[in-house]
Amino acid sequence: QVQLVESGGGLVQPGGSLRLSCAASLRTISGRGMGWFRQAPGKEREFVAAISRSGGATYYTDSVKGRFTISRDNAKNTVYLQMNNLKPEDTAVYYCATRGPGGSYYDLNPKEYDYWGQGTQVTVSS
Repeated sequence: QVQLVESGGGLVQPGGSLRLSCAASLRTISGRGMGWFRQAPGKEREFVAAISRSGGATYYTDSVKGRFTISRDNAKNTVYLQMNNLKPEDTAVYYCATRGPGGSYYDLNPKEYDYWGQGTQVTVSS
């Protein structure tokens, strides 16, 4: 069992930045790939970024490449998502999740992730 808690969301103007955190408890996440997803109202949950167990490999959806950076600190059992140059279309609830055992460190399908946080709201608006 892994418990994930996201934080760092909020209201920001277009072009602004936010840093999301995902803190894990009950069990270490150092042996798992980790992912960030987001879900806007009326839309399906979509993949944003993922990071390998060591942090040496990352993967991003095209719409956030060059603007978002995923990182992790295994000593703190925490994963981060630095979001720069935010756009109104980035508005969504952001979730972190643990990649299920086996296979690549990332998958675009949310069903391939087994533990999820409760989400944190990010709103980009002037």
